[in-house]
Amino acid sequence: MAATANRPRILVTRKLPEAVERRAARDYDARLSTDDTALDAAAMGDAAEGCDGVIVCAADKVGADAIDGLPDSVRIIATFSVGTDHIDLGAAKRRGIAVTNTPDVLTDATADIALLLMLAAARRAGEGERMVRAKAWGGWAPTQLLGTHMSGKTVGIVGMGRIGQSLARRARGFDMQIRYYNRTRLAPELELGAIYHDNVEDLLPHAEFLSLHCPLTPQTRHLLDARRIALLPKGAILVNTARGPVVDDRAVVAALKSGQLSAAGLDVYDGEPHVHEGYLGLENVVLLPHLGSATTETREAMGFRALDNLDGWFSTGEPADRVV
Repeated sequence: MAATANRPRILVTRKLPEAVERRAARDYDARLSTDDTALDAAAMGDAAEGCDGVIVCAADKVGADAIDGLPDSVRIIATFSVGTDHIDLGAAKRRGIAVTNTPDVLTDATADIALLLMLAAARRAGEGERMVRAKAWGGWAPTQLLGTHMSGKTVGIVGMGRIGQSLARRARGFDMQIRYYNRTRLAPELELGAIYHDNVEDLLPHAEFLSLHCPLTPQTRHLLDARRIALLPKGAILVNTARGPVVDDRAVVAALKSGQLSAAGLDVYDGEPHVHEGYLGLENVVLLPHLGSATTETREAMGFRALDNLDGWFSTGEPADRVV
């Protein structure tokens, strides 16, 4: 898009990678974030005054109050994320505001984090790292920090979209058996031998490892509750890189204490950056600060995808990744 005096004006709510900000400043009259703090609804409305579009991030709470507070000039919200659960899509639709997301580009990075958490939880890496830092390690011992072998085990994947399939490809490198639940069964060429279950309850008794990759919807909120945790093999390992509210934190904490879950690896949390207090005192849970897409390459690609969508909107009215 050529730089002209009539360039669309956009608000960017958070600090983005330098390459993304350079492109935004080149192609738009861009209001860039300088302090990288989340804006509340009133502040977002004030900051967007006179803007034609807004780039938001997954940590921004863009509820009905925020959308209703946007000036009439705003016609598009481009979210720097795949998920849209932080945006009230119904409110955006009522206002006639388009919403776009950034699919595809963070698939491998998030699958890598899921695999990292599987390994770290199974091999007690968090405990070992804390032991070394505390100068509490007395040297190698035959029974020290014995973990669980991943190779040859069964991983259950809930949500076999792009990220779930990417994790499955990685798990096959560990000779793991793949079982999955998805709303629809994959074509055989995508399954690659994975075993399909048409409901979560049938999958869970087989899942020595359980990795969650489903979107957050009213139907998936607290999908993994105490009743379903009880269906897992005793000592199963849970990994969540989807959304925090997909699990019932109290039930997970209780299962980690009882041994029904031997370990867990979490990258997302209900109400983040708040983390359920019950996790903080447990040794058998690995806690990461929402690192799923946190590589330079991925975050730049996400930003460029958001800008691509703005380009499409302002040039043709049809952005590629339109959600609303």
